[in-house]
Amino acid sequence: MNTGYSDNEFDVIVVGAGVMGSSTAYQLAKRVQKTLLLEQFDFLHHRGSSHGESRTIRATYPEDYYFGLVDESYRLWEQAQSEIGFKVYFKAQQFDMGPSDAKSLLSVISTCRKNGIPYQVLDHRQVAERFSGRIDIPEDWIGVSCELGGIIKPTKAVSMFQMLAFKNGACLKDNIKVVSINKDGDRGLKVAASNGEIFWGKKCVVTVGGWMRNLVKTVRGIELPIQPLETNVCYWRIKDGHEVEYAIGNDFPTFASYGHPYIYGTPSLEYPGLIKVAVHGGYQCNPDKRPWGPGLVPDSLKQWVEQRFKGKVDSSKPVMTQLCVYSMTPDEDFVIDFLGGEFGKDVVIGGGFSGHGFKMSPAIGRILADLALIGEAKGVELKQFRIARFEENPRGNIKEYEDQVELLKSTL
Repeated sequence: MNTGYSDNEFDVIVVGAGVMGSSTAYQLAKRVQKTLLLEQFDFLHHRGSSHGESRTIRATYPEDYYFGLVDESYRLWEQAQSEIGFKVYFKAQQFDMGPSDAKSLLSVISTCRKNGIPYQVLDHRQVAERFSGRIDIPEDWIGVSCELGGIIKPTKAVSMFQMLAFKNGACLKDNIKVVSINKDGDRGLKVAASNGEIFWGKKCVVTVGGWMRNLVKTVRGIELPIQPLETNVCYWRIKDGHEVEYAIGNDFPTFASYGHPYIYGTPSLEYPGLIKVAVHGGYQCNPDKRPWGPGLVPDSLKQWVEQRFKGKVDSSKPVMTQLCVYSMTPDEDFVIDFLGGEFGKDVVIGGGFSGHGFKMSPAIGRILADLALIGEAKGVELKQFRIARFEENPRGNIKEYEDQVELLKSTL
């Protein structure tokens, strides 16, 4: 898509048209900025982190600093839907579960209290009653029930942001791989592509997902600790007669299970009769030389499906799997900052979303647009997301509980 601009000069150039870049381009175009959105592959490709059929949205986080981003995003998802005229966000409850002494789950409860999020703590018996026997937890586990859950349709959501950006005057170009960004005197930033095309922008926002580490190293010579992982999303067949019980809209929640491994899932929506349940983790990969599988399914996941759903879901093997990429930081927190150095505040980066950023993409797009246009983000504290945290501690932000993402060991 192209709006027919006759020159290659823009107010802001956004590099990377996954959900973060597309949301940012939408925000910029709404503010009447001459905006260019560049994507190295086809739009809506399946090589990164922004494709697929479902993502969870939830307000329950061990880290209390994510609540503001999620809360704003709930409102912005609704707003974008109203502008485009179709739905990408489907409401559901959120249910978190795990051992009663799991520090991460206890931190979820603390976050709910601190931010005034309505919640209920349920024991083994109360969980069985609450979900009419559809979920069973061990007697030494607890559950945390919250109304603020839901499902986002990811590929559809990216398309929505791109359509809204275009509708508001943005220029969109795919199959344009950016290879360099340089200062160019009075013309601002010179953005060069592998096909020889050159673009100039006053500001630039870089949201290239699994390719962030390589591009930032090329542009500024610094090594960001962002490691791509290839993760395997599993769909399991609900046994005959129980399909409706696990379907969205029938009081069944999006869910997360704390412990090792951390497991998450969604009600049946995109594929009737199938439920998504997967391990939050994966194998380290090179985004340009992906293994593309085999997507191993650990026995611990099969056992979880069998036990938690009381045999109502076939746990012998998933009937379908899909691959995706996480862009992991050591602390599993985002990187939202100015690139700095010679670029000062002219180049903004958003990356390292660590397998849990999609839900917050509307707020993150707003923040990245703010940083590019006014040099600060209104109403949000970004200190946890600064690049400098890795200079102070290579592990980044210090946390009192275990990592959520499982780093699996490849057998290849």
